[in-house]
Amino acid sequence: MQRRVIRHLVSRALRAALLLPALGIAHAEAPAAATDPLATALADNSLPNREGGVPPQCYTRTGARSNPCWVCHTQKNGRNLMDDWGLQAKYEFSPVGMTNHWTNLFKDRRAAIARISDEQALAYIRQDNYTPLRAALAQRAGFAGWRPDLDYRQGFDSAGFARDGSGWRAFRYKPFPGTFWPTNGSTDDVLLRLPARFREDAQGAPSPDIYKINLAILEAAMAVPDTVSDAALKRRVEPLDEAAAGMDLDGDGRIGGTIDTIHGLPPHYAGAAAAEPVRRYDYPLGTEFLHSVRYVDPDAPALLSERLKELRYSVKLRPVGETALHAKYAEEARAKKVGALPDFAGNAETGLANTFGWKLQGFIEDASGALRLQTRQEQMFCLGCHTTIGVTVDQTFGLPRKVPGAAGWGHQDLAGIVDVPQAGSRTPEIRQYFERVGGGDEFRANDEIIARFFPGGVLDLATLSRAAPGGDQDIRALIVPTRERALRLDKAYMDLVSEQTFALGRDAVPAPVRNVHERLEDTATALKASGHVYRDGRLWLDWSKAGGDARQGAAATVKSITAPP
Repeated sequence: MQRRVIRHLVSRALRAALLLPALGIAHAEAPAAATDPLATALADNSLPNREGGVPPQCYTRTGARSNPCWVCHTQKNGRNLMDDWGLQAKYEFSPVGMTNHWTNLFKDRRAAIARISDEQALAYIRQDNYTPLRAALAQRAGFAGWRPDLDYRQGFDSAGFARDGSGWRAFRYKPFPGTFWPTNGSTDDVLLRLPARFREDAQGAPSPDIYKINLAILEAAMAVPDTVSDAALKRRVEPLDEAAAGMDLDGDGRIGGTIDTIHGLPPHYAGAAAAEPVRRYDYPLGTEFLHSVRYVDPDAPALLSERLKELRYSVKLRPVGETALHAKYAEEARAKKVGALPDFAGNAETGLANTFGWKLQGFIEDASGALRLQTRQEQMFCLGCHTTIGVTVDQTFGLPRKVPGAAGWGHQDLAGIVDVPQAGSRTPEIRQYFERVGGGDEFRANDEIIARFFPGGVLDLATLSRAAPGGDQDIRALIVPTRERALRLDKAYMDLVSEQTFALGRDAVPAPVRNVHERLEDTATALKASGHVYRDGRLWLDWSKAGGDARQGAAATVKSITAPP
């Protein structure tokens, strides 16, 4: 009862905040959080949905022809031995998972959306709720979790380094297909930080050159597909001082000068981290990622809103050797087969840890719009995709999809990123997703994508080819929503925030989705019988035709594809 009263009061606070712009009282930033950002999470350690790591998209009603599952579930690759492509053909859930707990997918928010004006929505998403979180946590002694230590207000330099000296570096990447496209309701950015020893020279002094070298080595180890051997590995990187590295990084037989390509896997990292061996698809201990999920601001240059929907943090704390890795994947397969429920170590305050050495923790908006620590149930949402799917590289998504070279360092911006294929494919990735799914999201609920690219139910490949290598556009033409849709999705999520029902789903869907199971009776998807199961999904991308003369002639061989019903 007490929690319902509190929820009612903070919901009233949100509605009052939304009215302020209409009264001429617009805010440049949000006030400091009036409530304890830890209170909700520390008071609620319950797990009403023990299968909270299974995302809503896994309940998609595929029919015989619509397959969004292939981007996550695929055959063994790199050090990822999940080999879970069979999940495209069968819903292998535990008895608990047979019921879809993500009931927000079936809620109609159109009336709530209509009550929020465009001006109110824009004023809300342009408020800063990150700085007040840092201030509130600074006053909270004894918090055992991660304290945000990046000053977003200082921003990033032209090379992506945080100007506050924290060591965080932003990189530009091609968004993962489906849910992570702006057209489906959210923008985001990803930042990376390596431990201090990777940022220092051999004498232990801070060295930007050494940090760049070690980040480039890591990029080469993570972003080149497993079809390329260590010796043949080749990755375009930002200009580096090879003499500072003390290694022949470009494979020309000498050490010295400025190089922009790593050829062959270096045996170890540089500077104070020279004792650290380089391993393909294996991040060094202490590697950290910071991931902010945001509203879509249709007027912002890169579409990123000032307000954060979520702040997600992960850190690698334990090594996993080859023998242990095989054992852990074998145990995951056994647990899946017997329908065992997942069990992640930790709690809301400390964060939750998976079996592969990573700890994750997240913050999310409270009903007033301030960021608060996520509950244990809410944090479990991220663990599924960062633990138990076959496409990840060391349980992560971002760095293997980085734009190569110096252009790939900087705060996230889709400008200039073209629709390159996944590694091993000749078909541009977004086009391939549209073909295999028959829409622009897993639920086939994005009516704007269907109307724009499936006229008469037939995929317009000529238009799609303009964003592929050789075309005159980039991926913004394919995955950026209209202003009207962006604001509609922003308002839908604002309504969800006022309810605080994230445990029932956090997708920004304005109206009930149709192509989703509420409960599973038949576990077969019908995709295998129709021949629409694919084993070729890869996180890695083929950038070889994304620049220079190779961009010419990419619009050839255009044909029509009929959309699945």
